[in-house]
Amino acid sequence: MSFPPRSEYLSAVWADGIFANRVLFITGGAGSIGSAQTRAFVRLGGNACIIGRNVQKTEAAAKEIAKIRDGARVLGLGGVDVRSFDALKAAADRCVKELGSIDFVIAGAAGNFIAPISGLSPNAFKAVIEIDTIGTFNTIKATIPYLIESASQNPNPNSSGTTGGRFLSVSATFHYTGMPLQAHVSAAKAAIDSLMGSVALEYGPYGITANSVAPGGIEGTEGMERLASSAISREDQTKSVPSGRWGSLRDIADATVFLFSDAGNYVNGTTLVVDGAAWRRQGGAGVGLDPSMTYPGFLLSGEVSKHVKSGRKEKPRL
Repeated sequence: MSFPPRSEYLSAVWADGIFANRVLFITGGAGSIGSAQTRAFVRLGGNACIIGRNVQKTEAAAKEIAKIRDGARVLGLGGVDVRSFDALKAAADRCVKELGSIDFVIAGAAGNFIAPISGLSPNAFKAVIEIDTIGTFNTIKATIPYLIESASQNPNPNSSGTTGGRFLSVSATFHYTGMPLQAHVSAAKAAIDSLMGSVALEYGPYGITANSVAPGGIEGTEGMERLASSAISREDQTKSVPSGRWGSLRDIADATVFLFSDAGNYVNGTTLVVDGAAWRRQGGAGVGLDPSMTYPGFLLSGEVSKHVKSGRKEKPRL
């Protein structure tokens, strides 16, 4: 079977088989970042359950990722809304029944769009909080018993180098400085980072680690299509990034593998920022802006770029 080159989604530093016989449970796993994280995990020996609302998209992503390694098992569990604890609990139970365990969890389901507070309806704000923050909490509650079991079977550290009992949320950096047009996401992600601290404190004694990974602008993702105006050149878009480029999906996949691997044993209750130091300059940058838009003029005029992808989604097919 022909697979995509490993270099496209995973660096060469990781040994094959480090996640053999381990299982990943991931919400938002059919998205661009989630699928990259899952692909890396499966390539290194693991199996996975991808959770999503859209049945067709979720099942298609699972089938495609399973091709990355002979013998891989990847379940696509669609029709699951992270806002429903009962739906997530049923998905977690099914994952364990079919694959044997849940050793690693990624809470990656998220929503984003461009909107000033003046144009942000209470329902729109609530929707992002429900998907991002409450969805992460529900994911914690649905999977933590299985993570405790995995952690007990994979002491941290141990001589064999096996790992388990690790929780990872996908965060952002907007709340570090504040970002116009992103109040909803900033609030949701700040809460998620706080949740990870609480999980680390309360479940660290059980052997569990809980961290966030905070991507910057990542090339080829739907998130960038919604935030970065297509009317701005790539050169101008990346001028504010000290590392001089947008990140790659491989950058996030490698960060995920590190936190899940034997090398990440003592990293707990923190956030790994993977953004080329962009957050340190993001006060002078912005999202949803065209070249002619400068702060605070665009806010006073109520102007927002029309060259970003709409945040409206099709009704999920259940």
